Amino acid sequence: MHPVDDRALTDLRTSVGGTVLQEGDEEFDDALEKAVWNGDVHRRPALVVEAISARDVATVIAFAREHRLDLTVRGGGHSFAGHAVSEGGLMLDLGPLDRVDVDPRARRARVGGGARWSDLDAAAAAHGLAVTGGFVSHTGVGGLTLGGGMGWLTRRCGLTCDSLVSAQVVTADGRTVTASADSEPDLFWALRGGGGNFGVVTSFEFALHEVDQLANVGLFFWAPQDAREPLRAAARVIPALPREYGAFIGGLTAPPAPFVPVERQGTTAFVVGVIGWGAPHEHAEVVAPIQELAPAFELVTSMPYSALQQMFDDSAPWRIKGYEKALWLEELSDPVIDVVLDFLPRKTSPLSFMPIFALGGAFADVPDEATAFSGSRRNLWALNIAAVAEDAGMLAVDRDWVQRFWTALQPWAQGVGSYVNFIADEDEARVRASYGEAKYARLAAIKARWDPDNVFHHNANIRPTPAAQAAVTLA
Repeated sequence: MHPVDDRALTDLRTSVGGTVLQEGDEEFDDALEKAVWNGDVHRRPALVVEAISARDVATVIAFAREHRLDLTVRGGGHSFAGHAVSEGGLMLDLGPLDRVDVDPRARRARVGGGARWSDLDAAAAAHGLAVTGGFVSHTGVGGLTLGGGMGWLTRRCGLTCDSLVSAQVVTADGRTVTASADSEPDLFWALRGGGGNFGVVTSFEFALHEVDQLANVGLFFWAPQDAREPLRAAARVIPALPREYGAFIGGLTAPPAPFVPVERQGTTAFVVGVIGWGAPHEHAEVVAPIQELAPAFELVTSMPYSALQQMFDDSAPWRIKGYEKALWLEELSDPVIDVVLDFLPRKTSPLSFMPIFALGGAFADVPDEATAFSGSRRNLWALNIAAVAEDAGMLAVDRDWVQRFWTALQPWAQGVGSYVNFIADEDEARVRASYGEAKYARLAAIKARWDPDNVFHHNANIRPTPAAQAAVTLA
């Protein structure tokens, strides 16, 4: 960190409405403990500054640039990469900007850049509305949306970013602009999948969808030695589901939950999940082909959508240690299933897991070029492999497991690219591969307009390249 004198810090404290903390302040360590979800991230910024308005955000950006401080932005702080903090830098904390306002008549929600999905889910549910959110409720709205956003509603409503109507953005030069289809359309395009590369989003406006707030849940579990045929069946059945159904396939350790037989708790299992809305008997008919394959145990029930959104929260406690890699699949083929069956039982930590997210439906309705999203809309599956552990030693073992597992799947993956929200490593080549050359070139040119000095580089970074140069590179 470049030294900042006391007078400059005093001026900053009087210029922003939020708290300004530095090393040595009584609340500093507590703020860092709450800053990022991943307990394997140990970087310590020199300053933590809360913003309570877009004006505060602009002030902090200007301060960081004037004093040559490495700037990071914290929305929800829930990522494996831990981009919200850098060693010796300035962390801009959007946490106080967590207000959610819902207009039920217009079916719109305006959401602060520091809000979490639990905030938005609760506010929208009160009116029978929802938007595609994450699978863990303490995930930040901002980070999930800017990378794309997957959840139980992906097949029904598309990605989170597909429901984005507009965004209020504070730019690297301190301006506050509105990005939408009619105002700064290139920036709006880039925000829908391009991550936090282009500015600080202080407010999102979403189109909400009518969703029955009582979800029908079917989770079916098999031991690995019994899972081959169920997985093959799921690979056929899930893509053909009505688009209002959400689904996923997972490899995990069976939890100590009431629905899990005692003798199965703590054992490795595969799960096929199918979520629907409407009449329970209709859901029963849809899941019958899966349920008939003799699961070792199951959970078939109805629950509020907000509870469904929190179902996996206990598997991702705050400050747990984590690492992940992911890939795209057009087909969940027999060779892929063979690799999955081979590798899942090799994990060491009971918290490590492998979710495979089902796409298609509304996700596939959007043309690839319509947004900056880093995956092809032709892909039917997003496979993620996550090492999650309570101690560093176990994490190191399962980190190696993740890397070997991912490598073994590469012959069937759609290149080395990934959903950018699942990239935990600093890997410029993989970011470029994830977007593809044409989309990356367009993003780089937009980046050159809005952040030519790459102030916002703690993300799946896109380096600014002027349009003419990007065109030459692409040619």
